[in-house]
Amino acid sequence: MIEREGVAGVSHRTVSREAGLPTSATTYYFTGLGDLLTAALTTVMEEDSERMRQLSSEGDRRRELALLLSEVAKEPGRLLAEYELFLLAARQPHLRSATDGWLGAVSAFARCYTDDPVRARIVAGAIDGLLLHSLLTDKKPNAAEFEAILFDLLPLRDEHS
Repeated sequence: MIEREGVAGVSHRTVSREAGLPTSATTYYFTGLGDLLTAALTTVMEEDSERMRQLSSEGDRRRELALLLSEVAKEPGRLLAEYELFLLAARQPHLRSATDGWLGAVSAFARCYTDDPVRARIVAGAIDGLLLHSLLTDKKPNAAEFEAILFDLLPLRDEHS
C-alpha cells in the first residue's frame, strides 16, 4: 500500500480493506497509525538488514551485493516505500532503531574491506544515494554499474598496496 499511495495514504481503513479484514482488526493490533507504520518500517528494515548481514561473511561478496542492488533498483515500488519509511524515521526518532540496523549492516559489509570509518560511511551513503537516484530515472543501474562503484569504493585489502 505504501508502494502505491505513500505513507500519507495509510489509514486503518485502507490497511483493513487491503488485508480483507474489518477495520476493527487493525485497530485491535495497532493502537495508532504510528504503531502500524512502525511495524511496517521495522519489518522492511529487518529484512534488508539481514540480507546485507548475510553478505558480510567471509570472501569477496562485492559482486553479490551489486547483483542484489540491481535487483532492488528494478523494483521501484518497494524501494520507494522503504525510503518513505526512512523519511518517517527521520521525523520520528523512535523509529530509528530499525534504520540504525540497516546502516549498521551496510557498515559491517564495508568493514569487510576497510578499517577506515570514513570510507565505511561513504559506502553507506553511496549505496543509499545510488538507490535513491534509481527512483528518479527510467534507466535503472545494472549489476555491472553497481559492481564498478563497489570495486572502486571497496578495493580488497591487498589491492591497496
